[in-house]
Amino acid sequence: MFKRIVRLIVVLAAGLPAILPLTSCEAANNAPVPAAATDVPLAKVSSRETAVFAGGCFWGTQAVFERVKGVVNTTAGYSGGSAATAHYDDVTTETTGHAESVKVVYDPSKITYGQLLRIFFSVAHDPTQLNRQGNDVGTSYRSVIFYGNDEQKRIAMAYISQLDAAHVFPKPIVTQVVPLKAFYAAEDYHQDYALKNPNNPYIYVCDRPKIDALKKEFPELFQKYKGE
Repeated sequence: MFKRIVRLIVVLAAGLPAILPLTSCEAANNAPVPAAATDVPLAKVSSRETAVFAGGCFWGTQAVFERVKGVVNTTAGYSGGSAATAHYDDVTTETTGHAESVKVVYDPSKITYGQLLRIFFSVAHDPTQLNRQGNDVGTSYRSVIFYGNDEQKRIAMAYISQLDAAHVFPKPIVTQVVPLKAFYAAEDYHQDYALKNPNNPYIYVCDRPKIDALKKEFPELFQKYKGE
């Protein structure tokens, strides 16, 4: 936590560009990222399914998905490494294999996996940056879709191919698509961090613009979170 805040302060003091643009990654043609051509229909019965995404600091990723209609719960955490190293102090050494991740529990009768992917690629992060998001550098900030079943894998792979073929982004997508082996919840102070610390410089510069972009680009899917 403190490492990324100090990095932001140094960047701003030096007069350098902000860590992230107002949207995570503008499409090459400045048009909205298209919907997934391969997806599942909305379920007829309400239930609960889980998706896990990693795309930079989990504060911002959680701040986006907890404001999406159909999402019933989110948890910031770690995926990709072992239980023994699923702790913030270990993960920030960039030696654990973990990526800062967010578990998204959603109602498939209200939102599809493909729609969640569209938000992930549109406003949650920049899928063309390798092992980094802006000035947050390291494998723990890499872009990953941790799929829970073959259907999620099929939809994710097809969507990446669709976006790359259409040259939606100015560079190729580097997002990994790997099986979810385990998800470990992060420390309590990381949960809902952006909500609880709206005036934190890092949140103000890096994450508030993502929330604004979600509201602008997907007004039909945007919902206020908790007492907002």
